[in-house]
This record gives sequence, structure tokens and C-alpha cells, in this order.
Amino acid sequence: RCLARRYGDGPLPPGNRTAVVLVSAGGDTSGAAHVRATVDAGGRIGPLFFFQSVPNSVAGHVAARWGLDGPVVCLSPTGDPRAEGEAEADLLLYDGDAAQALLILIELAPDGTPGEATAVLLGEGTRQ
Repeated sequence: RCLARRYGDGPLPPGNRTAVVLVSAGGDTSGAAHVRATVDAGGRIGPLFFFQSVPNSVAGHVAARWGLDGPVVCLSPTGDPRAEGEAEADLLLYDGDAAQALLILIELAPDGTPGEATAVLLGEGTRQ
């Protein structure tokens, strides 16, 4: 929604240098549980599984759908997730790696109930 408020239906024009900063303190807990159970049972985890974790899949889908061509960074902070995500976005902007950053804060619910996600567009005078 924050991209749509700023850019309509998208995608963004090439060269937009929009980064995606994905922040999740818990990460993909259901994926971790699957890996743990498979390894405990003596099974083998295929390498593609690690690229298909839920948070990474969301970041990739959003970047592809909107044509975001900046870096993608995934964080699992030990402190305040929003503060650490904003600090990472600020670093990308300051270093010139991105013109703006889509900060996505996501936590998956471990019990199958819906999780929570928040997104904010930072940079180029925006806080959408």
C-alpha cells in the first residue's frame, strides 16, 4: 500500500534504486521447525528450501512486482526491530546504495494464526 500511495499501480521506472529492508526478530519459525524436524529424523533439506522461506519470498515477490532494483537486506535484530531496520535503511541511503528503501517489519505467528507486517517507504523525502 505504501508503494501504491506513492507510485500508483507500479512498477517503478528502471534505475529507481529502491532497496528492500526486511526485518524479522523471529524469522521464519515454521521453516526452522521443519528443518529441525527433518534433520532430527535423519532427512536431508534441499538447498532451494532456504531461498523459499516465507519472509524472503515476500521480499522477492514485492521487489519483482514493483521493479525495485536496489539491494535487498534481511535482518534479524536483537534490539528494537524498527530502529534497527531504519538504521540499516539510513546506511543504504547515506552510502548511496539506494535512493529510497522499503522497510518491511514482519513477524510470523508460530501457531498458524496470522502474523503481523508493517511497511514504510523511506528516503527521497518520504515516510509513506
